[in-house]
Amino acid sequence: MNGRRDSAAGHNHLPRGPRGSVTAETAVVLPILLVFVGTLVWLVSVGIDQARCADAAREAARSLARDDPVEQALDLARQSAPDGARIEVQRSDGQVTVTVSMSSSPAGGLFDGLVAVHLDASAVSVMEDSDGLG
Repeated sequence: MNGRRDSAAGHNHLPRGPRGSVTAETAVVLPILLVFVGTLVWLVSVGIDQARCADAAREAARSLARDDPVEQALDLARQSAPDGARIEVQRSDGQVTVTVSMSSSPAGGLFDGLVAVHLDASAVSVMEDSDGLG
């Protein structure tokens, strides 16, 4: 027998190793790895969207503090804000507050309704005094 094939019985007497185990392990690990990478990409996009909301709020608040028309300030905010963001403007006591908010869910819509992060950013500016410029 000495590791030779017994042609009469059709059996191979070589010791069996862990054949196919790498394929099975890869089949289990690959989907987990893809979900992990997808989650990381989504988290980075959430951070970018948060920064864009803050930029949009700041730009609009500065514009309104200079007494620019509201529509012009909203256009500035829309240029900086992520798609689907809501922009709110409030004026009181010589200040203007702009809040930009949105919900972010993972791309592809697979988890809509299950996982969503609410993002918002506010900026407050004091209205500039246009009387003292003359």
